[in-house]
Amino acid sequence: MIPQETVNRILDAAQIVDVVRDFVTLKKAGADYKACCPFHNEKTPSFSVSPSKGIYKCFGCGKSGTAVGFVMEHENMTYVEALRYLAKKYNIEIVEKEESAEEIANRQRHESLLLVSEFAGKFYQDSLQTPDGQVIAYQYFRSRGLTDETIQKYGLGWAPVSRTDFSQAARAAGYKEEFLIDAGLSIKYDDGRLVDRFHDRVMFPIHSHIGRVIAFGGRTLAKPVPGKPYAKYKNSPETEIYVKSSSLYGIYFAKSEISKKDNCILVEGYLDVLQMHQLGLKNVVASSGTSLTVDQIRMIRKFTNNVTIIYDGDGAGIKAALRGIGLILKEGLNVKIVLLPDGQDPDDFARKHTLDQVQDYIDQNKQDFIGFKSDLLLDEAGDDPLKRAGLINDIADTIALIPDAVIRAMYVRSTASKFEIDERLLVERISSTRTEMLEDEQRQRQREIERKKVVRTSDDQVPPPEYVDYGMEYPDEMPPMDEVPMLEPEPVVEGSIVINAPDFAPCEHELLKFILEYGCSDLMFDRDSKYYVAGETINVAEFIDGTLADDEHDFENQSYRKVYEEYFRLYDEGLTQQQIQTRLLNSMDPEIAEVAKELLIEKHQLTVANYEKSMTSAATLLVQFVPKSLMIYQVKKLDKMISELMAGLTSNDDLEAQVETLTKISDLTRTRTMLNKELGRV
Repeated sequence: MIPQETVNRILDAAQIVDVVRDFVTLKKAGADYKACCPFHNEKTPSFSVSPSKGIYKCFGCGKSGTAVGFVMEHENMTYVEALRYLAKKYNIEIVEKEESAEEIANRQRHESLLLVSEFAGKFYQDSLQTPDGQVIAYQYFRSRGLTDETIQKYGLGWAPVSRTDFSQAARAAGYKEEFLIDAGLSIKYDDGRLVDRFHDRVMFPIHSHIGRVIAFGGRTLAKPVPGKPYAKYKNSPETEIYVKSSSLYGIYFAKSEISKKDNCILVEGYLDVLQMHQLGLKNVVASSGTSLTVDQIRMIRKFTNNVTIIYDGDGAGIKAALRGIGLILKEGLNVKIVLLPDGQDPDDFARKHTLDQVQDYIDQNKQDFIGFKSDLLLDEAGDDPLKRAGLINDIADTIALIPDAVIRAMYVRSTASKFEIDERLLVERISSTRTEMLEDEQRQRQREIERKKVVRTSDDQVPPPEYVDYGMEYPDEMPPMDEVPMLEPEPVVEGSIVINAPDFAPCEHELLKFILEYGCSDLMFDRDSKYYVAGETINVAEFIDGTLADDEHDFENQSYRKVYEEYFRLYDEGLTQQQIQTRLLNSMDPEIAEVAKELLIEKHQLTVANYEKSMTSAATLLVQFVPKSLMIYQVKKLDKMISELMAGLTSNDDLEAQVETLTKISDLTRTRTMLNKELGRV
């Protein structure tokens, strides 16, 4: 384990420009650097590197991060591997921290399972060179049109006929029996015999997304015998290193091309992937004959939002095309369907055609899923009004899965036109379905919150009153009690960011951005400013923190509050602004890292057109907008306090207490009015 002190040294030493420049040719562009993105194909540079913030961002594909993140993404490394790479680059010695006995045991066990799986991969590859391997397995691969290069690249092999060859070889090489069994490579019978799970089969290793062998698929070449069990394919069982629902065959070899082409081609089997890749379509993966899972979809989404699914043109292929698509749509991916000519699978089709022919066929025959499903089911429904009604509802429910409202609206229009029905009927059905979906998600989210025992503070309970309008003068009279909203807002989770008080989020977002970007910058107030103190200076961070402390205000939103507190913890340690930014961006807490990245990457909207057009300095902008942002936030806080006090009036019959509460409300209202006058809102 790398000690935190060493991690901090690596993070401080790693300069984003130096790191990226090792892999990408950068050109100076003002204070930043630009280049063509290494993660997708482009002719016009949209990849930007900011040395001041220590961040890269591609405005084309959306990838972004720190120096560590760039190495992880570009080189397919884990976090620790990336740290080791950077330590070597900057000549930083890593002295490993002593791990606990349990940590050591778990890490060693995990690595042992990977090592024995990789030994198995090498054993099967070597077995391919034996006489039986050459006659049986190699000839099979060649008969399927696979080249030696493809066979070697994907590590294809042969499991010998004998049921003990592998287990004996592994034991002789020093691998423990328990790891052979736990990796799903060997089976131990009750009588003590240790036998191979795979024998007399051609072997397809399954790699993780970083290229480690984690499992195998084995295909028998024997003919089925009547009355005897027959499994054409045998796969590794799930293990500590292999979870089938989280794995995609070929992802390691395809991920770079998927990112560059911004599209993932999805097929069913091993040979489909191999033939497509060999032909030149290298952005191809397989679900290994199973319906797609959420984890597989999310793995694809790391590299692209576009999926093209190619299936056989027979009845089975059509049915397969309908499985798992709902999950893909629900996860926000754009789906195209390609059905091959009847009787052909991707393997056959790739062998019989050139790359250009295959690519042209895909381009000419791909359909969006809604259109594909509509055409398919419309033929089945015919003129039967009940079947057509069921079909329309089915299509509407499918459209409801799409998260993007604009895309849903487009499909509503096209579907209504195709079926010659009123759009409003579809909208009504979709709205009802989405309401049910959201309610289900809400219940699930609540169960998850309860499971994690997330405790929200009382400050998160009541939102500001809905009657607030910053463009108008506030009413002199208090609104009736039944107009005071008392609903408890549900937290919204955006990636790793928890927004549990959405009305406060924009203000807190703005204040936190000032702190992260300019926290240690001095505020140079003019002599006529009410904030000016002769002989004293104050920086942005201290000004915001001091103002909030004086008013006894804390951030309402969990994610922003966590970053705020972490910033000042690091600030109190005496770190520089850049060091603080680096620590936050590379925090082991994904919530902190995500918020910091979001705020530091986006352009700061100090937005008044006159300022944007002028040459006004950052220092001048800060003295204008930091106090203004604080006042807006104070108004929001006052709104909430007034709302809570008004709500409490109904629960207290004590006249003296009511008078006291009304006095407090009056004082707060005057303060709010004064702030709004300063903001020019009254």
